[in-house]
Amino acid sequence: MAYVTYGELAPDGRNAILATHGYTASHLMLAHGAGTAEGSWAPLIGPGKPLDTDKYFIVCSNMLGSSYGTTGPGSIDPASGVAYGADYPDITLTDIVEVQHRLLSRLGVRHLKCVVGPSFGGFQALQWALDHPDWVDSIGVVVSAPYLPASEYSSLESLQAELATNAQWNNGRCASLDTMVETLEQMRLSTMDTYGMSAVLAARGFDAEECAARCRLMSATWAREFNPYSLLVLMKAALAFDVRDRLDEIRADVLYVVADTDKLFPPDPTVQTAMGRTRGRRPMHYVQMRTDFGHSASGAGHALWSESLRDLLHHA
Repeated sequence: MAYVTYGELAPDGRNAILATHGYTASHLMLAHGAGTAEGSWAPLIGPGKPLDTDKYFIVCSNMLGSSYGTTGPGSIDPASGVAYGADYPDITLTDIVEVQHRLLSRLGVRHLKCVVGPSFGGFQALQWALDHPDWVDSIGVVVSAPYLPASEYSSLESLQAELATNAQWNNGRCASLDTMVETLEQMRLSTMDTYGMSAVLAARGFDAEECAARCRLMSATWAREFNPYSLLVLMKAALAFDVRDRLDEIRADVLYVVADTDKLFPPDPTVQTAMGRTRGRRPMHYVQMRTDFGHSASGAGHALWSESLRDLLHHA
């Protein structure tokens, strides 16, 4: 399992925070970087920041089934001596959380002040609160929801069809993943447009030509790193995740943050009401960001919700 830690663990092991990343991101979400997701939450961490490294021991781990060091489809199957690829088993959010729990226990963590993350990371936060209620004081569910809303952006069939546009995919039995890089790059460019990355780059002062060039560079980098089988494994896990009927079991305090321009998890009064059924010591705190950054707003628009995170941790 690949992970990064920040700050120092208290002797009693109870000052820890788990930061959980999104669908195609990695354990470098809190690190300074220039990727689409890597470094996106860097403004939130450091001395005096909401994720205060003088107070907390913060862990960000790559999730099970992904492509950045933790066991996934690109890992070698000891039974065959070759990468799992299409033979990697289906996993669930419970599996992902269980691996995180084992990692934290190995690190000496005995309790979590908070589990917080965007998108797929929000799924993990909710699953933590359900699977390990005695461990978790609070959760931050950011640009996410207690299930994956149906859309063109969250369709397994559409994802499979996109991969199949490359004849080398061979119905999921690709002989060499090198042949998939161009296809993945084009898929990533489309995803970044959906996520609002152009607006993020424009807000940083780049003109349209510079935005396009940076998006191409980030897409090309990601396409060389990310395993297409991980896309399928994690999409299946996301589609199987739905805890709307279990929200009243959650005893952790909850911060729920959405963005008004998010195409993946648009604000939904029904979901907001459902999330309000959680039974923390304090009522759920809801933040709706008004932003052009869409699904990328959790990092780029951090100033719109970071003080709510600080408050959540202060009372945890």
